[in-house]
Amino acid sequence: MRTNNKGIKRLLKWFWGSILAGLLLIFLLFFLIALGYLGVMPSFEELENPKNSLATEIISEDHKVLGNFAIENRTFVDFEELSPYIVNALIATEDLRFYDHSGVDPRGLARVAVRTVIMGDKGSGGGSTITQQLAKLLFHEPAKNIWERGLQKLNEWVIAVKLERSYTKNEILTMYLNKVGYIYDAYGIQSAAQTFFGATTDSIKIEEAAVLVGMLKNPALFNPIRRKDTTEFRRNVVLDQMRKAQFISEVEYDSLRNIPLTLKFRRRDHKEGVAPYFREYIRLTLNAHKPERANYPSYLNNKFIADSIEWENNPMYGFTNKNLKPDGTKYNIYRDGLKIYTTVNYKMQTYAENALKDHLANNLQKAFFQEKKGRSRAPFTHEITDEQYESIINKAIRNSERYRIMRKAGIKRDSIMKAFKTPVDMQIFTWEGEKDTVLTPLDSIIHIKHYLRASLFSIDPRNGHVKAYVGGPNFKYFMYDMATKGKRQVGSTIKPLVYTLAMQEGHTPCDLVPNIPQTFVLPDGKTWTPRDGGKRRKGEMVTLKWGLANSNNNISAWVMKQYNPEAVRDMIHELGILSPMDAVPSLCLGIPDFSLNEMVSAYSTFANKGVRIEPMMISRIVDRYGNVIGQFTPKKKEVISEHTAFLMLNLLQGVVNGGTGTRLRYTYEFTGQIAGKTGTTQNHSDGWFIGVTPNLATGIWVGGEDRDIHFDGIRLGQGANMALPIWALYMKQVYADESLNITEEDVFEEPMNFNLVLDCDEDNKPLTEEEEEEETYTNGDESEFF
Repeated sequence: MRTNNKGIKRLLKWFWGSILAGLLLIFLLFFLIALGYLGVMPSFEELENPKNSLATEIISEDHKVLGNFAIENRTFVDFEELSPYIVNALIATEDLRFYDHSGVDPRGLARVAVRTVIMGDKGSGGGSTITQQLAKLLFHEPAKNIWERGLQKLNEWVIAVKLERSYTKNEILTMYLNKVGYIYDAYGIQSAAQTFFGATTDSIKIEEAAVLVGMLKNPALFNPIRRKDTTEFRRNVVLDQMRKAQFISEVEYDSLRNIPLTLKFRRRDHKEGVAPYFREYIRLTLNAHKPERANYPSYLNNKFIADSIEWENNPMYGFTNKNLKPDGTKYNIYRDGLKIYTTVNYKMQTYAENALKDHLANNLQKAFFQEKKGRSRAPFTHEITDEQYESIINKAIRNSERYRIMRKAGIKRDSIMKAFKTPVDMQIFTWEGEKDTVLTPLDSIIHIKHYLRASLFSIDPRNGHVKAYVGGPNFKYFMYDMATKGKRQVGSTIKPLVYTLAMQEGHTPCDLVPNIPQTFVLPDGKTWTPRDGGKRRKGEMVTLKWGLANSNNNISAWVMKQYNPEAVRDMIHELGILSPMDAVPSLCLGIPDFSLNEMVSAYSTFANKGVRIEPMMISRIVDRYGNVIGQFTPKKKEVISEHTAFLMLNLLQGVVNGGTGTRLRYTYEFTGQIAGKTGTTQNHSDGWFIGVTPNLATGIWVGGEDRDIHFDGIRLGQGANMALPIWALYMKQVYADESLNITEEDVFEEPMNFNLVLDCDEDNKPLTEEEEEEETYTNGDESEFF
C-alpha cells in the first residue's frame, strides 16, 4: 500500500513538476520574446506611433479631393467615419469577442486546438484576433517557412497584448481597417470603398460593406472584378455571420443575400481623374531639388536660372527638400499622409476641362481631320518638305518611350527602326474613347500628332488664386503640360503689354495716331518695316483704342517707336513675364515664346488695379496629425498705376466690343464687361485668347504638337476660332453656377477722381466675321518677323 502511495506521489511530483517546468518554459519563452531575443519586438515608441504609408491628398478650394500621391493608395479614416455596417461585418466575421478579450482570445485558441488540429476541421476558422492581425500587418514581413511563421505567431500574441494596453478597442479596429491591403492599388478600407463602389466609408451600403470585409480573407481569390460569383458567395457568408451575431435579422439576411453584386469600379490612376496636369505640377514642384549647374546641359541655361530663382523665392518649390519633420527627416508626399489644400475650385476645374474637350472634340478636331484628309504628309502643313517631314518624325521616334527602352536594352538602331514599322496590338487615343487596334509604332506616332492640343489657365486677379488648370486634352496621351511648362509664340496677345507702356507714359485710348507703315533702323544699318496693317482706315488718323481692337500692326509698331525695345521688354518683365526675349522692334508683334500662365498673370494685373500678383496654387499643407506645416501667401507688387490699369481694361474691352473678339457678343451673346485679346502667330501655328472679367482672368492656347501642324487657312486657324470658343464655353458654365458668385453684372472699378472720356468719337462699329478674318490675316499672324 505504501509502495503504491510512494509511486503516486512520485508520479504527482513528476506531473506537477512537468506542469511547472512547462509554465516556466512558456514564461521564459514569452519573456525572451518580449525582450526581442526571439524576433524583432517593436519598441514602446513604435507601438505608440506605428508607421503607416498614407496617401497625400490634394484638396480643392471647395473641399473636394482632386487626387492623391501614394506608393500605397491609402487614405486614413477615423472611427467616426466608419459605417456601423463595416464594423459589425468585421467583428461578426473575424473576431466576435473582439470587445471582450485582451488581444488574445483563449476560446478561439481552444477551438483551433480541438476542431482544427485534433479533429482536422479546416473550416472551423482561425484563432487570430483582429489585434493579432493588426500586429502582423504592422510589424511582420511574410514568413519564409512554417517555423518562422510559428515564431511570428508567438510574437504577435505579445505585440497584441501590448497594443491593447496602448490603444482603445475602437482605435485598434480603425488602425486595422486603415492598414489592410486589397487589390488594384487600394490600401485601407476607404480606398477600397472608393475603388470598388465609388463610395466613402460612412455612406457605404450594408451589402457593399460585406463584400469588402469578405475580401480580407483573400483579396485575389475574392476579386469582384474577375470572380464575381465567388465574391458574391463570400459576401453572403459574411452576411450570414452578421445574422448569427444578431447584427441583422433573418428577414434582412434573406433580402440582402439575393441582391446582385453591383460595382462602381474605378481604379485609382494619377493619369486620370480631375486636374491631372495640376496634380502633376504640384508633385514636381513640391519634390524639386536645389538646382545644381552641373545637372543642366548648356542649352538649358535659362531653365537653370529660372529654377534657381524659384528655389530662392518660392517656398512651395522644393518644399519637401527645404523643410524637415520633427524627427529631422524630410517629408515624403507618398508616405506621410499630408493634406495639400489648393486654390483650385473643383467645379471650375470641371467646367474648364469640359469646355476644352467640347470645342476640340466636337468642332476643331473634326475640321482639322477634314482639311488634312488624304494628304501624304498629314497632319503637317502642305508647305513642309520631305526632308523636314522625315526630320520631325525621326525626332519623335527618338523621343518616344519605346525607343528609349530599346536603346537602353542595347538594341541596334536598325533593329529599332524595323520594330517601329512592325504592326503590334495597342490602344490609341480618340475623342470617342480609347480604341484597341493594330498599328505600327510609327503609325501611332503620326496618329497622335493629328490631334490638336490646348491648355487653359484661370486665376482670380484679386488674390492670384488659380481656379482652373488644364495642361492638355488628355494627360495619359498628351503628358506635356502646355499651361506652365510649354512655351509658344504669343503673337498679338503681346500687344496689350506694349500698349501698357504708352498708357503709363501719359497716352490715352483716344489719342490719335497715323495708320501708316513704321520703319525701324536696325543696329546693322538695315531697316525693317512690319507688314501693312490691313485695308480698313489705311492712311487715316485712328485712336490707339481702334488700333488694339483691330490688332493693327502699324499702330503697335508706332507705340514701339515712341519708346525703345529695351523699355518695352522691361515693362513686359515688370508685368510678370520672366521668359527671355530679345529687345528688338519685332517684339511688339509677339515673336517671343511665353507660357500661358505667364500671359494670364500679366493680364490679371489690369484687373487688380496695377498690382501684379503671382499665381498661387497651394494655400496650406497639413500633416497627418492636423498640424499646419506650410502656409502660403501670394507675392504682390505694384508695377503700374491704378489709372494705367483702368485705361488698359478700357482698351481691351474695345477688342471685345468692336474688334477681333466681337464673336463673344454676336455668337455667344455675353453682355457683361469683358476685356480680352485674341492672338494668332506666324502661319497660324498658335491660337490664343486671354479674357479678363472683374473676378476672373482666363487664358487659352491651342495648337499642334509641332509648329508645322496647323490649319492651312486663317479662317479656322485664327485665335478667335481656335481659342476664344473654349473661353466662351468655360465662362458660360461659370456664369450659370450661382454658387461661384461670378456674374455678368460684375464691373471693373473706376479709380477715384478719374475724369477721362473714353468713349472715343470715331467709327468703331463692330467687325463683321469677314472683316474679323481679314484683320487677323493682315495683322495677327503674317507679319514678317526676323
